[in-house]
Amino acid sequence: MLRELNRGTRETANLAEALAIDPLELLGAAAPDALDAAREAIEPGDKITKLTKKIGEACFSSLGARKSAALAKHPSDTVRSWACYAIAANTRLSFSAKLDRIRPLADDPHFGVREWAWIAIRDELIEQLDEALALMTPWTVERSANLRRFASEATRPRGVWCAHIRALREDPAPALPILEPLRSDQSKYVQDSVANWLNDASKDRPEWVVEITDRWLAESSSAETARIVRRARRTLDRH
Repeated sequence: MLRELNRGTRETANLAEALAIDPLELLGAAAPDALDAAREAIEPGDKITKLTKKIGEACFSSLGARKSAALAKHPSDTVRSWACYAIAANTRLSFSAKLDRIRPLADDPHFGVREWAWIAIRDELIEQLDEALALMTPWTVERSANLRRFASEATRPRGVWCAHIRALREDPAPALPILEPLRSDQSKYVQDSVANWLNDASKDRPEWVVEITDRWLAESSSAETARIVRRARRTLDRH
């Protein structure tokens, strides 16, 4: 199994398998022209987030935009994750263009690639928050639950394995155009993300979360809204 993972012919089933991969061996199989740049960038002790970012950037700098973009169709989910960072590394692209190119990866069949898709653009999203919120609001009505969830997960105030969005920690209201369309979403994948978003906000702005969730319950009798609110308030309910 590990041999197949390192050759890029098998997808990972969980985080343990992803951590077991030798990234340089896999890179040598998938994009050997990027090996030297990756070796130069990687430092002892780099964890998976830094490794993924550095290898993705090495792919872009060594292969160029077109060839590194082709990695998005590789059989290995790890290689497709590098493609997320290769897109993010292209400074010639606007944030809007990066969103367009990251879209297939945000809708990838593999759960891990979908996570790297939003993590890869997170820093730029923070820098261009108003534009990002406006661009991602239409994603909340996409047919794909993966894309709807991306809009919520990418904008979480605290998030996981990533920088916090301080502006939304201080004032979560600008993200309401993303949250409101998802308050009764039928997908539990989306529901969990929205609930986690609000749970993040409850740690800094508990009164705001109570106000929003009370209103949602008053305006919607759906089981989906009730589930989101219950999970969103889990930190508040412990106090």
